[in-house]
Amino acid sequence: MRIGIVLSAVPAYSETFFSSKIRGLESEGHTVILFVDTANNQTNTTISTIKAAPTLVGNFVFVGFLGAFKLLHAFLFHFKRCIHLYSLDKKDGASFLQIIKNIVRNHHIISESVDWLHFGFGTLALNRENIAKAIGAKMAVSFRGFDIGMYPIKNPNCYAKLWNKVDKIHVISDDIKQLLYQHGFKEQSEVVKITPAINTAVFNKEYEQSIPNNNKFVSVARLHWKKGLVYTLEALSLLQKEGIPFHYTIIGSGKEYERLKFAAHQLEIMSQVTFAGELAHDLISSKLMESSIYLQYSIQEGFCNAVLEAQATGLLCIVSDAEGLPENVLDNKSGWVVEKNCPEKLAEKIKKVLNLPLEEKNKIRKFAIHRIRNEFNLEKQQQEFIKFYTN
Repeated sequence: MRIGIVLSAVPAYSETFFSSKIRGLESEGHTVILFVDTANNQTNTTISTIKAAPTLVGNFVFVGFLGAFKLLHAFLFHFKRCIHLYSLDKKDGASFLQIIKNIVRNHHIISESVDWLHFGFGTLALNRENIAKAIGAKMAVSFRGFDIGMYPIKNPNCYAKLWNKVDKIHVISDDIKQLLYQHGFKEQSEVVKITPAINTAVFNKEYEQSIPNNNKFVSVARLHWKKGLVYTLEALSLLQKEGIPFHYTIIGSGKEYERLKFAAHQLEIMSQVTFAGELAHDLISSKLMESSIYLQYSIQEGFCNAVLEAQATGLLCIVSDAEGLPENVLDNKSGWVVEKNCPEKLAEKIKKVLNLPLEEKNKIRKFAIHRIRNEFNLEKQQQEFIKFYTN
């Protein structure tokens, strides 16, 4: 088959989810074309075929000329598809100008023939609900977290058209699937759960040895409000007031850096918190191995690969109950799940875990390691995506 995957940009090397999926499909003989909205970051050599949308920014005259050229080219060489898209969009109530913009914006897709057109995030399918049908392809859409957990709250009924046009939906957790129904989905198409996965091969036997029995905590997270880092700092300040020593490292960058640093200062735990910024993957692994507890106390979280890697490394993981995290970490089996937005409960859970007997800690760790290797490996995920398109 020929499978088109639509993303906003080429995945970076650290974004292994899409790259591994593409490699798995190609290894089975399928052709994969990656359609991107921007040509930035076209350095991922693991992806063979990349088609970028027209770059319609810059000088007004240049943009007008390029847009007119792409429109003329589309109608000259793909007339039937353009007319089909025009009629479908018009039937949905789109204005003439919006339809013309859609044809120009999606020139790179209209010019290709694929069996499946798969939008990597729900928001990428908005105003493109008819592209797949116009080129004679089936349409698939993935929902991963923000696109269904938050975006529809700001934009009610944004997926109303999509539900009646998509052929198959991919979700990364059962909780994400339930959110579809909350936002108007009525089982018009099949929904398939395929969880994220990691390269478990890099976590060799040495990770199964006893990790440091210390009070070093770590999180790998974008510095964004939805990651719940302020609540995490508040919980740690409660530990400090009880005289419990700790050091907390936050790996990641983002617009909330100043706010979080000021919060640590106000909570009087600045000396016990390190903002490490962005780190290369091998350095992240080293930081994980130096720690004993991984914290992911998110307010909203689709699933979180960082938690999978922390479990594979052998850390004791404490997470919130946001979206996919309770599927990522099984409470009292592979780690612990705490009600979100409640730093007092997080502090109590951390204390409980610190005071567990070493035997109990190792039992949790080993269960988590083996579960991640068996259920969240790339090979399993690749086979599930092959079934997604072929069944």
